[in-house]
Amino acid sequence: MLGGALLALLLPAAALGQAARPPSFFTTYAYTAYTVHDTTSTDPPTHVRGVGGTLRLRPAGTYEKRLSIVGPQGPRYFNQTGTYTFAGDSIRFAFTDRKGADVQRGTFRFDPATRRLTLTILGYPAGNRGVYELVAQEAPAPMLPAKKARKRKRG
Repeated sequence: MLGGALLALLLPAAALGQAARPPSFFTTYAYTAYTVHDTTSTDPPTHVRGVGGTLRLRPAGTYEKRLSIVGPQGPRYFNQTGTYTFAGDSIRFAFTDRKGADVQRGTFRFDPATRRLTLTILGYPAGNRGVYELVAQEAPAPMLPAKKARKRKRG
């Protein structure tokens, strides 16, 4: 259960009529882990190795996902560009890929102190899920304008 102060930070901006999310929420995250929970098997959850890539969440409700998983046959890439919406701790990603329009639903948990984001995406059949762990990337240092080289006057 989210505390009142944290809940206010995580409610959709439209529900509050103002900017509700801290600026650090809208950023680019790096994937650090992916775990598959398969309820049709008695095996423990699978911690997928070789996970990398980024997820960029923009304040306007658009996102870019660039997920890669390196396996024995080489890397597999999962690229999506679409929109996302929030309601409480629920999240919905809508996108179009080669198969057409699709939606992924689940929950999220954001820790502003550590800038960690956990996404739990519901799978098929019901009960299956994928849990993604991400961490906000550090903002790059601003580039300073290069100093112009002074020309030496030849005397």
